[in-house]
Amino acid sequence: MELVQLGHGDGGALTRELITRVFEPHLGNPMLGRQEDAALFSLPGGKVALTTDSFVVKPLFFPGGDIGKLAVCGTANDLAVMGARPLYLTAGFIIEEGLPLEELEQVALSMARAAAAAGVKIVAADTKVAERGAVDRLFINTSGIGQREAEISLGAEMVRPGDSVIVSGPVGNHGMVILASRMGINPGNGLLSDCACLWPLICEIIEDFPIRFMRDATRGGLATVLKELAVAAGLDLVVEEEKIPLCREVRELAEMLGVDPLYLACEGRFIAVVPPEAASAVVERLHRFEEGRGAAIIGRLQEGSGRLLLRTSFGGTRVLDFLRGQHIPRIC
Repeated sequence: MELVQLGHGDGGALTRELITRVFEPHLGNPMLGRQEDAALFSLPGGKVALTTDSFVVKPLFFPGGDIGKLAVCGTANDLAVMGARPLYLTAGFIIEEGLPLEELEQVALSMARAAAAAGVKIVAADTKVAERGAVDRLFINTSGIGQREAEISLGAEMVRPGDSVIVSGPVGNHGMVILASRMGINPGNGLLSDCACLWPLICEIIEDFPIRFMRDATRGGLATVLKELAVAAGLDLVVEEEKIPLCREVRELAEMLGVDPLYLACEGRFIAVVPPEAASAVVERLHRFEEGRGAAIIGRLQEGSGRLLLRTSFGGTRVLDFLRGQHIPRIC
């Protein structure tokens, strides 16, 4: 009998296998089949985006955030990368018997602060308590609704050969902070999770620039998201290793621990595809924001068959694929 593995939840090849083998045959429809961060549909008042997510991060509290902030920002970001202003969220709490009420209150306060900063309201909630051992302290499920206010078209089908790929800031911070926290390592120099709401940055660029595609780089990290884009677009994507922004602490810890930072999850970074003539101006605009410092043009799309190619700092070329197997489970 085949069993679900932790790797099935890491957002890489095993997750895709789970979707293809189990969910698509029974739940599949054209809207779900796009496999985007949110479903986009039209209502009398305009275009609306709807998303859902679940958060099972371990530990619950980490430098730069906690499961509450993560739940709000993660859900709002899935709407934002669809070009939709986040408006309303729901929250479902699955709580293990014995969780200190003080910790639950800390999470609720964190969610309130993150929602206020993101400009969203939590308008419905539910609570379930499971017996000791049935849940690892606290899980949170969310849904979110946003409205697309600009007349834009986003999607892998919109990208073209020659387009530039931009990342909004240094990658891998969140994944490295979670890994270091579990191992009792002090990352030094105040390294924090990149957990943040992306709408202020995205709102700024979608109004003034021809954005073709956006996606936040969460589970599976930058490499997995770029590979998904290449496959969906049916083009090769060439990335320059030296242009990928990485904090020194992330780079050094990744080398020490033997992990690839390109597969480490982010919770406050997105990639955008734009025509090459607009790329420099988009990066310059992102640099005006604290969360956008370090934004960079990291690659381009070209004719091909869905390959992700990394031009290394040594002058070679490395083929990158989806994250395979267990990397860092329970990260978001």
